[in-house]
Amino acid sequence: MAREWKLLGTRDAFTCRLFKLKVKEFLSPKTGKPHEFYQIETRDWVGIIPLLNEEVILVRQFRHGSEEMSLEIPGGIMDEDDPFGAALRELQEETGFKANKMELLGVLRPQPALFNNRFYVFLATELEKVGDPLPEESEEIELVKMPLDQVLKDMASGKIDHALVLAAFELLRLRYPELLK
Repeated sequence: MAREWKLLGTRDAFTCRLFKLKVKEFLSPKTGKPHEFYQIETRDWVGIIPLLNEEVILVRQFRHGSEEMSLEIPGGIMDEDDPFGAALRELQEETGFKANKMELLGVLRPQPALFNNRFYVFLATELEKVGDPLPEESEEIELVKMPLDQVLKDMASGKIDHALVLAAFELLRLRYPELLK
């Protein structure tokens, strides 16, 4: 039977604007020996599936980690606000749309082996265009409106390969199976 490990100590290894890298020492319940593990401590994230007239509003942007263009749902890192407020803010900043209806679809752990944070997934409907996108200085975003069935095809073919985007649409399918046939 798997058991919890006892935390013996923590130290900061590196800190930057987006995250802290921590070294954590845990005691193995199996062997009684200490082992070091790394944890990336970062703020929670939000992702939004914006539906407008049976189309999804996606964002295409260059991702420096993969060094490739990525087609994704709007989203970002939470500031000090709550998940709902962060989702409304990120949607408007990245797309120029305001959601008159925002529903939490679920909360996920992006990568619990390394990250300590959560990923809040929202469905945004009853959208209203309120301005132009206002990406951050370090972002260059292209809006892509795509029929929902095409999003599913692009996920199946690997054209959309962002794991959190696929997970977000799975939450949508679980909540509203009639939308994703």
